[in-house]
Amino acid sequence: MTDYVFYTASTLDGFLADENDSLDWLLTQPIDEDGPHNIADLMAATGAIVMGSTTYRWVVDHITASGEEWMYKDHPTFVFTHRDLEPVHPSITVVAGSPAEHRAALEKAAGDRAVWVVGGGDLAAQFAEDGMLDELLVSFAPATVGSGRPLFPRAWDFELLETVQNKAFVIARYRVVGPR
Repeated sequence: MTDYVFYTASTLDGFLADENDSLDWLLTQPIDEDGPHNIADLMAATGAIVMGSTTYRWVVDHITASGEEWMYKDHPTFVFTHRDLEPVHPSITVVAGSPAEHRAALEKAAGDRAVWVVGGGDLAAQFAEDGMLDELLVSFAPATVGSGRPLFPRAWDFELLETVQNKAFVIARYRVVGPR
């Protein structure tokens, strides 16, 4: 069975990005790249990646546009959108519809590894509503932004499984329980 994991970072007030879709609050925080729940370990456990169009555009505009190669080139990436988007790498597939409509393709792409739900929060909630979200792993940064893109914009219950610290971040791992 394929695990679906929403691995993300959030401000203390529960936002993934500010109202301008900026991640400045995240990129200025110290983190141990080899510490608990690091990105290298996540990538080793990940077979496929999913993201929404806003997250995709942010990565393209801020990472790829600066001359760097597509950072997820070794993982099939599915971008969920109703927009007309041009993939910047052959590993990217643009899809429309619900997560459940693409479950077979996602699980085939992931093989015996997990599907990483990168973001945003609304897409993660759609995966949860379709019964396709097993864990929420959140790195809480010591910052607030007041408003923006919410971590999980649905009334939902989670069970806390673990907490650890990685420099400035408190990382919490939750099992997805269900809607309230």
